[in-house]
Amino acid sequence: MKLQTTLQPRLEQRLKLAPQIIQSIEILQLPLLALQERIDQELEENPTLEIETPAEDETPAEEPDTELERLTNSMDEWREYFSQTESRRSFSDKDEKLEAMQNTSDKPITLQEHLNNQLHLMTISDNIREVAENIIFNLDHNGYLPYPLEEIVRGMEPARTIEEGKAALDIVQGLEPRGVGARDLMECLLLQLDPRDLHFELKRNIVTFHLKDIEQNRLPRVAKVCGLGMDALKQMLAEIAELNPRPGSLFSDEVVPYVVPDIIVEMNEGKYEVILQEHYLPHLYISPEYQRMLRDSKNGSEAREWIRRKIESAGWLIKAIEQRRNTLYRVASKIVELQKDFLDHGISHLHPLKMQEVADAIGMHVSTVSRAISGKYMQTLRGIYDMKFFFTGGMNMADGQEQSWDSVKQKLREIVAQEDTKNPLSDEEIMKKFAEAGTPIARRTVTKYRKALRISSSRQRRQY
Repeated sequence: MKLQTTLQPRLEQRLKLAPQIIQSIEILQLPLLALQERIDQELEENPTLEIETPAEDETPAEEPDTELERLTNSMDEWREYFSQTESRRSFSDKDEKLEAMQNTSDKPITLQEHLNNQLHLMTISDNIREVAENIIFNLDHNGYLPYPLEEIVRGMEPARTIEEGKAALDIVQGLEPRGVGARDLMECLLLQLDPRDLHFELKRNIVTFHLKDIEQNRLPRVAKVCGLGMDALKQMLAEIAELNPRPGSLFSDEVVPYVVPDIIVEMNEGKYEVILQEHYLPHLYISPEYQRMLRDSKNGSEAREWIRRKIESAGWLIKAIEQRRNTLYRVASKIVELQKDFLDHGISHLHPLKMQEVADAIGMHVSTVSRAISGKYMQTLRGIYDMKFFFTGGMNMADGQEQSWDSVKQKLREIVAQEDTKNPLSDEEIMKKFAEAGTPIARRTVTKYRKALRISSSRQRRQY
């Protein structure tokens, strides 16, 4: 078979997004702080883009010529639209960046750093210190040692003896917080028991032999074996419960994200008002100086072409930001309208809602709604919520209405909270409670949501 290269014309259709559309989609998806960073980056890279200040607002703008009309006329329309919108903009003379930096906590010390600082103050041999350091850096985020001690000492270069490993582990387990270096929960709790406690032997016996019975709430059996009355046993368990089963979590290096809501919902004259949180964002405009330079024929064609591209890029960015404001405001307003009962009465009145419903109501594509709420938060009188929280599935009730799954979970919490703790409700009985309230659900659904809410079984909830 002969192989050869040939050129053949082919006609085909392809869907290709324009750069400004791609930019508009990207801007729409950005949360408030990320958008602020994006604007700061554009201000550094594009000299034709400037920040509008009150002093500059008083300066009369020059009449744009024909070449600039396409880039600037639409900006006037956007400003006119948003001057008439119901959204209220708040301005602040504070330096938001400086304020955020001052309120940002320093990086917390890690568990490994805390333990090593203690280890370096101890007088021990170099070999034991090296093994102890290896043990410390093998601890998980809870402070447990998940690997066999033999594997740790054998993997060192040169390999250490198991005796050195045991000596190093004893040192690590003696550091603060107590309980670190344990191989399991039992050892973790035993390391935290105080030998000076008058009930030390009794507590050690309970932890060593009866953790499984305690987990299954088989307290009468434990009381009988230990020779204790129920009140005395419950007092022992209360003191044991004060021990920390995850001592390493005190030094968690997990960074809690800093959330700034894009939307604020306030009550104004008996009605909910949607406010765009915009005082973090500067108001942008295209530099009049570069507009003059673009019109000046004395500037070379290459310079004017460069200025034209930069002005066009600035115009696209401003338009994308205004479109983001418009879209986000319309989506948030419709959510507030449809979830008014939740805002009035709480999570038990959260309605099932699909993005398609909001999209149809405001005349947008469902993908636009999805991008608009992605990573964004709404501050309400009931707290701050991810905007995806308001979109939830549901089930049909006896009266034909729909009830969201979150409201069902809330109802489950309320039923369990009101039960007789000495005779807790089984999943079958909880199912009957739902049916009596007009919300028939299957027993397996009760079990599923009970486990999702980390509610124990009826036997484990029973109090003696």
